[in-house]
Amino acid sequence: MSLADLKSQLPDYAKDLRLNLDSVLTEGGAPGLTQKQIMVVALAAAIASRYKPLTRAVAEEAAQHASAEELNGARVAASIMGMNNIYYRFVHMVSEPEYGTLRAALRMNAMANPGGAKIDFELASLAVSAVNGCGMCVDSHEKTLRKHGLSAQPIQSAIRIAAVIHAVAVALEQADVAG
Repeated sequence: MSLADLKSQLPDYAKDLRLNLDSVLTEGGAPGLTQKQIMVVALAAAIASRYKPLTRAVAEEAAQHASAEELNGARVAASIMGMNNIYYRFVHMVSEPEYGTLRAALRMNAMANPGGAKIDFELASLAVSAVNGCGMCVDSHEKTLRKHGLSAQPIQSAIRIAAVIHAVAVALEQADVAG
């Protein structure tokens, strides 16, 4: 099923999501990002949103704009952040500061060479961290992107993509449940 097919399945109450999806997946609607970056971020956010039909459709669309290696970088970001977001959200939320001084002892070797450009991986990691609600990770990836010279505009664009992709996943899943 294509992204257009899924978009047509959004219920009437999600009309804004249909319009927002059309917007954020274009360079005009995601200022500061290339089409390749838009699709890498969208794929990572779709994976994090855990709705398989949307993930498949976004992956199909993304393959038209990014290489297999670049798309693998989005998958690496989603998988590593799936782990890191839980761990670091705990460290941030727990009232005992000792946890912040302990070594995480979690393998993250894939981050050294995730596939594709480092900035694209960081944008995807930021999007996944936002979907997963890890403020500590969002802050860390935003700072890294700023150090690489990105302004607020492309960073906001990545977050807008993540927000819309996640909302579309929720709406489609609920439409499935409602029958």
